Amino acid sequence: MSTLTLRQEPPERLDLLPVTPLSLSGLSEAEAARLPVGTSRRGLTLGDCFSLSLDGSDTLTIEGGSARLDGVGGSLSAGVIRVVGDVGQRLGAGMSGGTLTVTGSAGPFAGAGATGGTITIEGDAGDHAGGAVYAAKAGLDGATLVIRGRAGDHLGDRMRRGLLLVGQAGAYAGARMIAGTIAAQSVGDHPGYGMRRGTILTGGHGALSPSFVATGTHDLVFLRLLARSLRTISAPHADLAAGALTRYSGDLATLGKGELWVAAG
Repeated sequence: MSTLTLRQEPPERLDLLPVTPLSLSGLSEAEAARLPVGTSRRGLTLGDCFSLSLDGSDTLTIEGGSARLDGVGGSLSAGVIRVVGDVGQRLGAGMSGGTLTVTGSAGPFAGAGATGGTITIEGDAGDHAGGAVYAAKAGLDGATLVIRGRAGDHLGDRMRRGLLLVGQAGAYAGARMIAGTIAAQSVGDHPGYGMRRGTILTGGHGALSPSFVATGTHDLVFLRLLARSLRTISAPHADLAAGALTRYSGDLATLGKGELWVAAG
């Protein structure tokens, strides 16, 4: 296992997008230490900020987190990255495979545009987790994003594919959703605002947009299969999918082929 140990709080935001087990595997520790990671004229390198211990394996641990560590795992295509602590914005944004785990919390746009692999955040996430960055066509696009704590507003904005699990989310969860599945213990106001397709499963919600219409309580094979698939990731979410649910169709102000499943009673 290769290890990067943060020396102290970075004096500026760091761009760790190119730092993956694969990119480090062919480098000596001296070569890896010269990799540029700074975002200002200081010209900071990886060695300026981290102590390095590399063994060429497909597992990388980053010891010591900071909200100034941006783009962690964004280039990950295989292998494992584990961060002990917090990270900044765009965690795993654009990653195509592998496993990315953060023991702390993450900043905004976690998982944006991720097409494969699994991202797990043990703490909280900022706004637009699984959402689209500025001018992007889609947010989460095939990966699995698990947020054990709370996410901010606009969770899964323009999400196209994949699975997004969260404990609690703010307003506009699943807004402009294209497809995919979001499962949350609770969400804020206006879930699914402007969604075209996709599925949102939640135990409770704030104010609903008037363009969502209740269509009754249903017992569908799809829900049983969803509960089974969620069981390996989160038992509470699996129990939610297996319980009595009321279906809302929407957003009827757009294409209207999305669905919001809410715990009945």
